Amino acid sequence: MTEVFIADTTLRAAAGEGMDAFVGAFVKAIRDAIGGELNADNMGTLNSDQITLLAWATLHEEVMDGGFVQLIHNGYGPFIFKNPFAKAIKLWGLRDLSKLVYEGHTLFNKYHEEIERDCTDEEFMALFERYPEFEDLDDQFVENEEEWTALIAHYVDEHIAQFATIR
Repeated sequence: MTEVFIADTTLRAAAGEGMDAFVGAFVKAIRDAIGGELNADNMGTLNSDQITLLAWATLHEEVMDGGFVQLIHNGYGPFIFKNPFAKAIKLWGLRDLSKLVYEGHTLFNKYHEEIERDCTDEEFMALFERYPEFEDLDDQFVENEEEWTALIAHYVDEHIAQFATIR
């Protein structure tokens, strides 16, 4: 297993900045410990909570930037929808997010081949109009993002040892 460390001073500063920074400090520490990016070679060196937190970070970054269409187009669909992410976050107490991911999984299965294709920027922008079903999911995510981040921060805080060793 990869050892993940986070400095106590870093964690205290992040906690003082708020839940986004608190969660972000753990995401950064995990990414740093695996060389910056989760891949097939290093995934097995992390525990399920660490992988779930990285999945949340990926989902959050992609959906807040460009929605589920962007997440799928950028190749993260299998990571989010074909792994037990929805089940894991349900166990963390995020039932509504889990439901949203399951709804996204249904749309992913239906449209991923078209959305994942290489395309020009113009063709990419047209995907949003072609697949309006994702808009409701995007809106739900944005509307609930703050609450979900708070729940994730609480889970991490209650299970710190699952995510990193504090030094």
